Amino acid sequence: MSDSESRRGSPTSREPGPWDGAYRSASAPWDIGRPQPVFVTLADAGQIEGPVLDSGCGTGEHALLLAERGIDVLGVDFSPFAIRQAREKAARRRVNATFAVHDVLDLESLGRTFRSVIDSGVFHVFDDPADSARYVAALRSVIEPGGVLHLMCFSDAQPGSEGPRRVSEADLRAAFDEGWSIESIEPATFEVNPPMGNARAWLARIVRTDD
Repeated sequence: MSDSESRRGSPTSREPGPWDGAYRSASAPWDIGRPQPVFVTLADAGQIEGPVLDSGCGTGEHALLLAERGIDVLGVDFSPFAIRQAREKAARRRVNATFAVHDVLDLESLGRTFRSVIDSGVFHVFDDPADSARYVAALRSVIEPGGVLHLMCFSDAQPGSEGPRRVSEADLRAAFDEGWSIESIEPATFEVNPPMGNARAWLARIVRTDD
């Protein structure tokens, strides 16, 4: 999961250094050392079909969760340090997951498509509407027609100002209005490291429609 900077407590730079710094200092509130429970539930229910792209995978817990179930998965993240940690976890656990340092705003350059994409806390990082639109376009470029995006983001129901920007259900529907079919948007919970604790979120199931 990724956050925003300053009062929100994490980096927004398009350079990898600040992201590496958050992981190196163990100050990344989203890096909880295990998968988010909602993605465990989806995986256990067989709702995440391979091949899968884990967009903004961090240190790899969601990609490893899927790989342990025999699903072909690629995890990408902007932070070289996070990717190195993900690869080390995969080696220790003897799990066949692939990880790459890559910008999620340029997913098309991966040169492949996926049946499913998971996004645990990336969409809400982009405060700039232009970057948000670029990210949605990048997701569309790598999801097969009929493929599914499982997206979890911070909800506008979360009180206070700590943490990343809040996203409303209307924001999600506006962002994915063309070329997508939103099958569901449901309240969910992010598990976040102290002092923030759990946070309110949206979990969306979004299908890429045919061109």
